[in-house]
Amino acid sequence: MLKKLVVGLCLSLAIPAFADQVVLKNGDRLTGSIAKSDGKVLLIKTDYAGDVTVKFDAIQSITSAGDLHVTLGRKTAVGPVTTKGDDVIVATRTEGPVEAPQASVTMLRSPAEQAAYEKSLHPGPLEGWSGGVNLGFAVTRGNSETRNLNIAFNAARTGFHDKLVLYTNSIYATNDLPTASPHSTANAIGGGARYDHDFAPRVFGFVNDDFYHDALQYLDLRSTLGGGLGWHAVKSASTTLDLLAGGNYTHESYAAFILPPIPPGTPVAAVTRSLGALTLGDAFSHKVGKGTVITQGFFFFPDLTQTGEYRGTFNFGTVTKLSKWLGWQNSFADVYVSNPPGGTKKNDLQLATGLNFSFTR
Repeated sequence: MLKKLVVGLCLSLAIPAFADQVVLKNGDRLTGSIAKSDGKVLLIKTDYAGDVTVKFDAIQSITSAGDLHVTLGRKTAVGPVTTKGDDVIVATRTEGPVEAPQASVTMLRSPAEQAAYEKSLHPGPLEGWSGGVNLGFAVTRGNSETRNLNIAFNAARTGFHDKLVLYTNSIYATNDLPTASPHSTANAIGGGARYDHDFAPRVFGFVNDDFYHDALQYLDLRSTLGGGLGWHAVKSASTTLDLLAGGNYTHESYAAFILPPIPPGTPVAAVTRSLGALTLGDAFSHKVGKGTVITQGFFFFPDLTQTGEYRGTFNFGTVTKLSKWLGWQNSFADVYVSNPPGGTKKNDLQLATGLNFSFTR
């Protein structure tokens, strides 16, 4: 019995020796597995308190049981880490101890975090994506007979210096009463892609390709190819705001139509036009608490070939998580064209709500 007690006591004393330890300046001691640090905060995984984040300048000493990847200024050292006063010591296997001021640490990762980082630098074509599918549907029968369907898809693949965004949205609504005119009250679909690449921490270049179809405006297809420069005005874990400016080439094709009454001898022909325009806009995203994300985008396209003509788009949406993969979404869109042919309305407003199915890969 005494032998088992001694063995158990020895094991209990040995366990901390095989764990990482962080001692804070206030005397608190954390024991677990150091995951990563950006030089400002440090994340340590503990058995008793879960993931604990502490400010790096509040740390008095660090002792790691295993190797850590430490970036000291422009140099990276790998090995067990200890501290001595205000210095960090990395016991490398090839160069011996590497010592540097603790303030020079810009990155610290465990082997698992380092492997994940290196993999993220060269992800496979189907890796690194996150996004969701929005679905809204409603039907009425009786005094009113209506149907409407809204489907949207968005996906983003974010790297350390670039970002690719894919998106599409469609809305279709009808009034099925025999006396209704027109029966289709909404029939629009749009989508596109945008690629950003950082040239500096705040400055990036972008290229985009968008398309839009609106049957009620007799717009067969509007395609827009553009690019320019952007500025990360706000870039944090919870909020991003990008400001964009550039140019685009737009091609529009409107179906042959004429609104009644039709004057005798009036020719009916399709309208096709191409134009160059500026691209001015912003893209905003903000996380409210742990469960809601707000997104907003506004783009203004002044026509360079016909002064005074322009287009504008505004989008606003929210997604509130109901579970890990299910949420509730609301979206509002406004598409404005200053000179649609044939006297159709200039402004199209779209409001939709429904379920959101999110994914991460």
